[in-house]
Formats: sequence, structure tokens, C-alpha cells
Amino acid sequence: MSQRPLAGRAALVTGSTSGIGLGIAQGFAAAGADVLLNGFGDAGEIENMRADMAKQHGVRVLYSGADMSKTDAIEAMMAQAEQDFGKLDIVVNNAGIQFVSPVEDFPAAKWDAILAINLSSAFHVCRLAFRGMKARKWGRVINVASAHGHVASPFKSAYVAAKHGVIGLTKTLALEGAEYGVTSNAISPGYVLTPLVEKQIPDTMAARGLTREQVIRDVLLHAQPTKQFVTTEQVAAMAVFLCSDAAAQINGSAINIDGGWTAQ
Repeated sequence: MSQRPLAGRAALVTGSTSGIGLGIAQGFAAAGADVLLNGFGDAGEIENMRADMAKQHGVRVLYSGADMSKTDAIEAMMAQAEQDFGKLDIVVNNAGIQFVSPVEDFPAAKWDAILAINLSSAFHVCRLAFRGMKARKWGRVINVASAHGHVASPFKSAYVAAKHGVIGLTKTLALEGAEYGVTSNAISPGYVLTPLVEKQIPDTMAARGLTREQVIRDVLLHAQPTKQFVTTEQVAAMAVFLCSDAAAQINGSAINIDGGWTAQ
């Protein structure tokens, strides 16, 4: 691939103010794509991030604070992207939240929120992006699923259901876009050391009387055979590859980046 294989492309990455989404957005910008960031956070920090990314890579970087649980906010964001970029070639549905509880105690509102943000938002982004992609005969949909899109863990009923749904949605989109040059694929990461995961480590150390290294190896990475975290850069590299011409015949796949977790 060339050094900037996505030059001239415009991309949206939801949930991209931190973690995996930010890594993918940075990967796209480095590959030459204009990027629309989306997510919550401190307004000043987000603006600095946006400006730095644009300056470093010489691309346009915009920001939308759209709440991905609200259909009207998603519609407004998609209209903004089409207007500001003139098109939207790539969408990455990454926004997600988590809640852990036994099913009999799982709050109904938490179920609704997780399904809305982790699954329904991906549907809304894609239904709004697909017409333009088909008309232009080129598009890339990347849905960030999870190892939990393939296997389950206890107490994560909503998250596991949503991520399984993401993979099913991906397959359907792959069939609908296939003859129009629009591919749809999912990336299923294992544990990534995002700020969200990092914050869990001290509490787990205290609760279980373990060292940091023990928490990482025996708790967080218990199911991950490599005993190493997946990095945001590794996920981003896969996302960039899936948008390249070399990946044009990869369609409807759910690609695991999980250190062997789902091989068990």
C-alpha cells in the first residue's frame, strides 16, 4: 500500500475521542483521510486533539458531539458530514458502553441504553451512509464488535447481545452492498488497554489483594492466550487495511484480534 492509501477519502468514526475509536481516527488521518470525530469529553481537550490531528497529518478533522443513543442527533451528524465533506466514504461504528449485572437484576434502562448505543446507532449510521456509498460505487463500513460478538461471559447480557447483533448487521450490509463496491466488515478485538480498562485495575488490585501484574495476567487477560493486550494501533492498522484496495474482496467478515481468545 502507498503511504497515504486513503487520500481523498472522508471518514466518520463514532466514539473516537478516546480508546479504540481515537486510535482508528488517528490511523485514518495518517493514511490521508479527512475524519469526523465523535464522542464525549472535555471540550477544550477535544478541540486540541482535533487541531493536533489535522496539523500533524495535513487533513481536515471535524468534530460532532452527537449523542449516539438519539436517532435525531445521528441524523444531524450524518447531514453535517455530507455537507462539510461533500461525501462520506468510510464509516466506523465504534461507540459503545458497558454494564455488568446478573440478568435478574439487570436494569431495563441499562439494557435499552446499551442496545441503542452499541447496536442501533450502527444501524442508523449505515442506513444514512449507504445510499451515497452505493451511488458513488465505493464505500467501507467497519463495525467494531468484540470477542463478545462470538462468545459470551456471564453478567454481560446486553453487551454480548448487542455485539452478536453487530456481527449479524455487518453480514446483512455486506450482502446489500456487494454489487455496488461497498464492503462491510467487523473487527472483534479482545481486551485493549483503553482508559476505561486502565481505571478498573486499581480497584481490582484492592478488592482481590493482587499486584497490577497479577490483575492484568490472571483477571483481565485470563481468557486471552497471548497474555498481552491488543493495542489500539493494531486495531487501527486493520481498519486502514480494510479500507484499502487490497481488501476489496473482504466482505461480511468478522475479524478477530483477540490473542486467540475465541480459538478456545
